Amino acid sequence: MKTIKLLFAALICTAGFVSCSDNNNDDDVIIEENPLEGYNMLAKLTANTHSIEIYSEQDQFTIGYNELFFRIKDDGADTYVSNAEVSWMPVMHMTEMQHSCPKSSVGVTDDASVYSGYVIFQMPGNDTEYWEMTFDYNIDGTSYSVTEKINVLAPADDKRRVTVFTGSDDVRYVLAMMPLDPQVAVNDFSAMLFKMESMMSFPNVGDYSITIDPRMPSMGNHSSPNNVDLSYDASSKMYNGKLSLTMTGYWKINLKVMDGNDTLLKGEDITDENEASSLFFEIEF
Repeated sequence: MKTIKLLFAALICTAGFVSCSDNNNDDDVIIEENPLEGYNMLAKLTANTHSIEIYSEQDQFTIGYNELFFRIKDDGADTYVSNAEVSWMPVMHMTEMQHSCPKSSVGVTDDASVYSGYVIFQMPGNDTEYWEMTFDYNIDGTSYSVTEKINVLAPADDKRRVTVFTGSDDVRYVLAMMPLDPQVAVNDFSAMLFKMESMMSFPNVGDYSITIDPRMPSMGNHSSPNNVDLSYDASSKMYNGKLSLTMTGYWKINLKVMDGNDTLLKGEDITDENEASSLFFEIEF
């Protein structure tokens, strides 16, 4: 009986607290959470009474793989637009030509006001050559477009994470290493391969194979055990394998790319006479 009385008293107190809270609803302050809090805003494109805010975990647009998130803000209403139809096109303006780069389509995240995709820049901008980003988007049946310069920089450590090459089939390819937090361990290791179909089109290439041979040039060019060559995964559109790193320091990840018929497109074996492949990534940690 004592337990029941105590429970009844607790319920009365709780009801009283809720009642008091309900009476003060006019004083409640609603704070909108930023779903991209903790990310870095890399650029803000403004046009058409809208602002497009581009975010990343990185602190800059950089050569190689860039995972990007963005929001479209209606500046007049001070609200963010959900479920817009969006496409984008990065373009490098060189002194004698223009070209794009590998990129994904734009998707919507779990938060309908946050859009995402990736872009793989092959080269940085400079004083006379620069990248522009164009967004074409449709909101409630009305189409808009905005284009602005963006600043693409070389990585701070100047290590190679993307390489552009012409294969033995005379096709131009872009091969990009996926972001990696290297450890002294057998690491999951992934890359993406694209074909230059035209100056503005770089479709993903599947069902090839990529061999890896990591070496430490400063340590007698030794390799490591338990590496697994990269094979294509259709669901992720990536080439996945295992990279064994036995110590910290500078590693050159020598590569060979073969097509679906096992024809060598680019890269060489490492031998006593040949210490490095012409196709490689770099890691230092």
